[in-house]
Amino acid sequence: MKSFDLKASPREEVGKKSVKALRKEGLIPAVLNGGKIVELPYNGTLKAGEKVVAIDDKRGLITTDIVVSNEDVRKLIYSPDIFEINLDLNGETKKAVLKDLQFQPVKDTVLHIDFLEVFPEKPIVMEVPVQIEGHAEGVKAGGKLTLSMRKLKVKAPYTEIPERLVINVDNLGLGKSMAVGDLHFEGLELMNAKNAVVCAVQLTRAARGAAAKAAQ
Repeated sequence: MKSFDLKASPREEVGKKSVKALRKEGLIPAVLNGGKIVELPYNGTLKAGEKVVAIDDKRGLITTDIVVSNEDVRKLIYSPDIFEINLDLNGETKKAVLKDLQFQPVKDTVLHIDFLEVFPEKPIVMEVPVQIEGHAEGVKAGGKLTLSMRKLKVKAPYTEIPERLVINVDNLGLGKSMAVGDLHFEGLELMNAKNAVVCAVQLTRAARGAAAKAAQ
């Protein structure tokens, strides 16, 4: 996984008025999830921007409201790659990954970002791009290779998650498909439905014609 350095600042003021002012300055409100789990009620000291979000009746999760620069995150957001983010928050570096993005439906500008703090020993679920390699037998026979799932959800410690999930299609025949359940990657648990089709070689009109001629 590639590395990305990003500076962030704690956000103490919340609400529509504060958010509107931030966006006018080219800043994006965000939240850093996945921090320390504490017992409720929590009587400890919270740093700037931190708050306790209840998980259940007895436990809470410390999250941090932050703000990042729209310019700083451009290469992070508009990229097909996934990144391990070195998030510099008040001089302290936290490891994180991009969890979720909210876009303005008309202008397509980023309204909010969710980051997830990660730890080497704790598995996370993350979408990883799929990369096809090889030349399918079905394509050689006149079929067309289609990729139905460009990303797959995997579960693993973030240190074990690759930049790409490489799938070899050399043996994929005409009219055949490859589902999630057919795939295996060492150290990774695939979280998508096992019967979900990842890629397939579809019969084309030319392939049907060639098959008909061969049958005569």
